[in-house]
Amino acid sequence: MIQRIRKKIQRTIYTGDNQIGIRNIRYLPRWIVLALDSFLVLLSIMVSQYIIHNLGIDFYDTLTLAERVLLIFGVNFCFFFVFKTYSGLIRHSTFTDIVKLLIACFGTISVLTLINYTYFLTSGDRIFIMPGLFIYLVLSFSFLLLFRVLIKQLYQFFKDKKRGAFKKRVVIFGTDDNAISIAEALNTDSVRPFELVGFISPNKTYKHIRILDRPVIRNTENIYEHLKSMNVHGILIMGDSMSKKLKDTLIDECLASNIQIFNVPSVEEWDNKKDLNQQIKTIQIEDLLNREEVELDTQIIKSDLENKVILVTGGAGSIGSELVRQISKFNPKLIVILDQAETALYDLELELLENFPNLNFVTELANISNMYRITMLFEKYNFDLLYHAAAYKHVPIIERNPHEAIYVNILGTMNLVKMALATNISKFVMVSTDKAVNPTNVMGATKRAAEMYVQSLQQESNITTRFITTRFGNVLGSNGSVIPHFKRQIAKGGPVTVTHPDIIRYFMTIPEACQLVLQAGTMGLGGEIYVFDMGKPIRIMDLAKRMIQLSGFVPEEEIKIEVTGLRPGEKLYEELLADSSVNLPTQHSKIMVSKDKPLPFGEMRGKYESLVRAALKKKDDKVVHILKEIVVEYKSENSIFSELDLPEVSNGAIS
Repeated sequence: MIQRIRKKIQRTIYTGDNQIGIRNIRYLPRWIVLALDSFLVLLSIMVSQYIIHNLGIDFYDTLTLAERVLLIFGVNFCFFFVFKTYSGLIRHSTFTDIVKLLIACFGTISVLTLINYTYFLTSGDRIFIMPGLFIYLVLSFSFLLLFRVLIKQLYQFFKDKKRGAFKKRVVIFGTDDNAISIAEALNTDSVRPFELVGFISPNKTYKHIRILDRPVIRNTENIYEHLKSMNVHGILIMGDSMSKKLKDTLIDECLASNIQIFNVPSVEEWDNKKDLNQQIKTIQIEDLLNREEVELDTQIIKSDLENKVILVTGGAGSIGSELVRQISKFNPKLIVILDQAETALYDLELELLENFPNLNFVTELANISNMYRITMLFEKYNFDLLYHAAAYKHVPIIERNPHEAIYVNILGTMNLVKMALATNISKFVMVSTDKAVNPTNVMGATKRAAEMYVQSLQQESNITTRFITTRFGNVLGSNGSVIPHFKRQIAKGGPVTVTHPDIIRYFMTIPEACQLVLQAGTMGLGGEIYVFDMGKPIRIMDLAKRMIQLSGFVPEEEIKIEVTGLRPGEKLYEELLADSSVNLPTQHSKIMVSKDKPLPFGEMRGKYESLVRAALKKKDDKVVHILKEIVVEYKSENSIFSELDLPEVSNGAIS
């Protein structure tokens, strides 16, 4: 019997939540809420009458007990209807619902008091004993409030029990208004995977202070030992509430103590469409690799892009799509987004329609190696600027398919260059990679060959188009990059695979890279290779360990790290400048210009034509051989093409 009643209560007081596996249950009907409230009102009347009677106070005999009860109940019942106290969801009662209850109860007493004194003025007698009315006010409001609190607690109890979820005990770093607002939201949110334990105060002078009945812990040297003794699982930090240095220190110490870090947006940045729990995220490795904000000369960029027809190739990729987003802010006349990836292009189109409703853009599905298709597009649109981000970039795949890289990275670039010259495009900005520097793989060599092609062509006479190359390293979160790969491996429980314990890479964010591309595009006179300041290189093994820790696991114990060996064409470290190049500063602190002497275009044209013919015949060995003749610094590493390396020439003799 008890089990059946319990199940009935469960079915009645909580609803389903697909995210936590609870089935949909209907809400408590309004008439039941009204009936229960009415019962509590009657109970309050009877208890207040009983208290008055036991105090030895005589009731006025103007009305009988039954008549007094009916009058009080009738007035209170009317106020229930006036303020619709029964219409809210009991389990989601808020402060507003409580205020409505309080007003209904006060309104009842006010009306009864008015009736009492009106009757006294007209007849000289009274109906109610005033202390009895005030006792009733306290009892009725208390019973109605406790009923709602009980339902909320029962709902939460059964919901948590059904979920079987483990609540993380967390503290909030900070004691300002933002921190308190988040704490209040955590306490009132209907689905609470977090249990608030307390606050950490940056102010070390605070002592014996409590906020929302939670202790405020001083930020002292032994704070992490103190948190461990309190069985704290994580710390919530808010947006940009602290300096990068303090955040890095906090994260290092937390990771050393196996305490998780969670990011929560500031109150101004909350998404009202989501509950708070959905907005609290474990801190990501990208948050730790954040670099200083790029300072742009937006006026120059605006004058470069405003009211222009702009082509972005590879526009649905990581870099290309962000270029489109950045360009969209500068009021272009038209953006033509070209890509051969249909799904990615469609997704970007939907995003732009939603986020940039006034943007004039068109998506074009095309392969840049198809000269006929490219010619059609250039005849259709009168382009002013071209941002060339289309490229094959995955080293191991390209190492197995060199001819495919020639089609896109070289032939595609040549096609675009020819049409840019034929239609007198003012500026051609090409996105390159640090793998083009002293390349050890086919992908890097094809990108370097593309750089050399536009550089040498720029030296020809009667060239009005300005060809500008931008070169940078890995970008955080780009398609196929190491960080999303590690995240997927961690989500599966490992192992996390690293190709070499000492391998290092440079990283920058996608928005930062694209902002610098736009800035560099305004600076070039033609033929330059602009190199971006990538900051300090990061050891990939350290990156893997840190990501595992940020996910709440212990490296090598809970998630293993496996060293798989360098992949074909992969090298331990990337460079931004070739041995024969020098870099010079520009007016922008994060952009340098690489100086090397381009070869005459007449000497190179024949080799590029031979390279394309070999690729069309799918003769990969010949493709790589010609590529090594064009890019003399290209030396294969860990690759089947190592035997095709040209002998080094030193002092006129073959070494």
